[in-house]
Amino acid sequence: MHTNEPATDDVALTGWRKSSYSGGANGDCLEVADGHATVPVRDSKTPAGSVLNFSAQGWSRFVAAVKSSELSV
Repeated sequence: MHTNEPATDDVALTGWRKSSYSGGANGDCLEVADGHATVPVRDSKTPAGSVLNFSAQGWSRFVAAVKSSELSV
């Protein structure tokens, strides 16, 4: 579903936006980058940190699981 290996050049990734599913006043935010072969995801508090790269299908499954509350914290 995903890999935590860096993209070819994480620094060159562009198009980052905060996920609409991130939230709360505590700053728990994910950012995703549009327009790439995979769906890069990172922690907005650590933009220079690791990037997870999901397949499009894997990202869709993850978002669907979040929406339906299938994931527990």
